[in-house]
Amino acid sequence: MTDASTLPGQPRGQVLSGPATERAVNVLAPNASAMTLDGTNTWIVAEPGSDLAVVIDPGPLDDGHLSTVVDTAEKAGRRIALTLLTHGHPDHAEGAARFAELTRTRVRALDPALRLGDEGLAAGDVITVGGLELRVVPTPGHTADSLSFHLPADRAVLTGDTILGRGTTVVAHPDGRLGDYLDSLRRLRSLTVDDGVHTVLPGHGPVLEDAQGAVEFYLAHRAHRLAQVETAVEDGYRTPAEVVAHVYPDVDRSLWPAAELSVRAQLDYLAEHGLI
Repeated sequence: MTDASTLPGQPRGQVLSGPATERAVNVLAPNASAMTLDGTNTWIVAEPGSDLAVVIDPGPLDDGHLSTVVDTAEKAGRRIALTLLTHGHPDHAEGAARFAELTRTRVRALDPALRLGDEGLAAGDVITVGGLELRVVPTPGHTADSLSFHLPADRAVLTGDTILGRGTTVVAHPDGRLGDYLDSLRRLRSLTVDDGVHTVLPGHGPVLEDAQGAVEFYLAHRAHRLAQVETAVEDGYRTPAEVVAHVYPDVDRSLWPAAELSVRAQLDYLAEHGLI
């Protein structure tokens, strides 16, 4: 058995619904798959003693899950006052409109098409609800509209799909761009160095106790993959499918379509920088 403390980011262990930090509670959606890991983590975030809460990523359009999120907040004596989205992929956002109906809340997102209400989200925004403070951190790359939320009181960051609790994420070409993603990882590393963030609350997988270690692992992994792709092209592997088969032979073939998206993003990056 591998000691979790030796794994990148020091994952906490099994993914469970329940409290993760003093202010954040997870409600795990029943949509486990190879791409979503154990399922989508829907986060309820609230200041201790407050009767108001914020929900981040209601998840799939599953009435049972959405009702469980509402019930979990209400059992803690809280009313959901606002819904936020890290990005627009269906496993995070498909249930947002229905959830807004259930809770009579606004939905704030970077993408105007996902918003319900007049307010969106932008870099530098500070969201305050019932004494809770969340800071919006732009983290494009997985998708163009990806955001993270810095929870300074818990020295934590909610990362959506930008950093996962297990494995690595897809740069979802063409919407996602590798250069943006690398910049986003560096931005998150700054949070760990300059703002003392030590906990990652991801969109999928377990909580990570070592945020800086997780970011450093992701940056090293991306550099390694990029070098592999560059070498593969030099060796004559030209199409994205050929590169995937050469570079990702150890990856489950069911995940090769997702790997191909990342390869396309890597090929674009290499071409933009005159490396191929």
